[in-house]
Amino acid sequence: MAVASAPVVLSAVGFTSAGIAVSSLAAKMMSAAAVANGGGVAAGSLVATLQSVGSLPSNCIRWEEAMKCGA
Repeated sequence: MAVASAPVVLSAVGFTSAGIAVSSLAAKMMSAAAVANGGGVAAGSLVATLQSVGSLPSNCIRWEEAMKCGA
């Protein structure tokens, strides 16, 4: 159930397939991460990982399928 609801939850907080939604919790997280990292979001950070997962088609949300989708 938790894995199946991940795309909905990520989208609801602003991690969408089109990128991070303006004025969302994801945007606030991205801003804080960028400030903490001197101006950019670090590769492999929580924000970068959530955006990568949020950008996947919903059928690729499980790890095995994500690898096939190019995550």
